[in-house]
Amino acid sequence: MYAWIWRRLPFGLPGKIIGSLLLAAAFVALLWYVVFPWAEPLLPFDDAQVGDGTDPGVGDHDLPYDTTRNNPPPSATPDR
Repeated sequence: MYAWIWRRLPFGLPGKIIGSLLLAAAFVALLWYVVFPWAEPLLPFDDAQVGDGTDPGVGDHDLPYDTTRNNPPPSATPDR
């Protein structure tokens, strides 16, 4: 397919390079302005809500557990 497009582009090598760049830019513009805006509502990128917003939290901590009790000091390793 690419060889067919390359053979059909006019004006020798410079024209083929410029033509292929224009075709690539047109393809990117088609994706950017037509396909992606059409597909955006179908994608779940905006569904980031974790709770319903009524959770008052856990107090002063961001974590639901006490980090001082759950973090014991390291134990001594035996000599080898």
